[in-house]
Amino acid sequence: MIEEWIFEFLKGTGKLLLNPVFYYLFFVAAFLGISRVKRERKDFSVRAENAYFELRQLLPLGILAGLAVSVVMVGAGLVLPLETIVFTAALTFLWSLTAKVRWMAPVYTLGFAFFATMFAFEQEWPLPSFAQSASDLDSSIFPSIAVLLALLVIAEGFLIIRNGRKGTSPRLVKSKRGQIIGIHESKRIWMVPVFLLIPGQALQLPFEWWPMIPIGDEMYSLILVPFSIGFHQRIQGTLPKEATALLGQRISVFGILLLLISAAGYWYPLAAVGASALAIIGREFISLRQRMAEDQAPFYFSKRNQGIMVLGVVPDSPADKMSLGVGEVVTKVNGVKIHDEKGFYEALQKNGAHCKLEVFDVNGQVRFVQRALYEGDHHELGLLFVQDEKKWDSEAV
Repeated sequence: MIEEWIFEFLKGTGKLLLNPVFYYLFFVAAFLGISRVKRERKDFSVRAENAYFELRQLLPLGILAGLAVSVVMVGAGLVLPLETIVFTAALTFLWSLTAKVRWMAPVYTLGFAFFATMFAFEQEWPLPSFAQSASDLDSSIFPSIAVLLALLVIAEGFLIIRNGRKGTSPRLVKSKRGQIIGIHESKRIWMVPVFLLIPGQALQLPFEWWPMIPIGDEMYSLILVPFSIGFHQRIQGTLPKEATALLGQRISVFGILLLLISAAGYWYPLAAVGASALAIIGREFISLRQRMAEDQAPFYFSKRNQGIMVLGVVPDSPADKMSLGVGEVVTKVNGVKIHDEKGFYEALQKNGAHCKLEVFDVNGQVRFVQRALYEGDHHELGLLFVQDEKKWDSEAV
């Protein structure tokens, strides 16, 4: 029995490489990184993180989240029909064409796949033979899909809390009054690979050699499926790490609520339908609430009368090594009070070998940072500010 599980595990993992979504998510992550770098160079003439940053975020935490979801799904013996996996993959491709990465989140891919599976099951759609496993299962497949959806929403909240705040991208936009302000944007795609049990005969039809696992009187196959979690948050009224943490917490709590409702679907089948519908509506409401709160909040990254606010810090730059952070206000450079970016660099050039800054941190406390400057150091310390004038296509907010 143990040998069969090990063999099934290895085969199921190998099938990940046959899933086109696996490769497509790498392409999406690379595209997001290149687009971000182009925009940052347009705004600041320098990029913050390099173009590979989004690719590096794609898998590490996603594997951990996927492992947790897999333990629950396989450990509880929850079975999914293969057509749900096919519908989810198709919707992942479809929603990506809208250029809205957040629509590649589980509630929009697996959530709509739930209803597609239900309609295909009820209307007896003429699907390919390998994608007709739902007809061999009872109505418990729908609570199983709803439980998986709830677990992926919890995973989404976890990823936002742990990873969404990292490497948020600074950008310059114009307010409705024509004032140049700074905002932060987190646009990320994560891959969450999940092991799922599906009816054994579903994969034996196209692949006769596919191994099966006996559970009770039934035979099942184990397959590793890559789920996408798209995330996009625009932040203008507070610090990025606070905004992303709050959103992640709300989504995690929402996922727990969905899990409770989905579990009730095993006793009350309509609860699974309600949980899937609530997942789509509720997640959209959370996003709308966040956007409205940001629109109504005063601009956090705007020009200040005393000093200039740090909008971004280039990694591995002198500013990064001096532990300067986003949201801090530089008030003095080498003992000279400054009021704008021009004054900052004029004061910086007064001593080309050393830099001493007086800074108000995000808690309003004064601190001093200093560092010797060396040949080859970033000539602007690696700080990004809200600039007075810049030739770029602005966007009203």
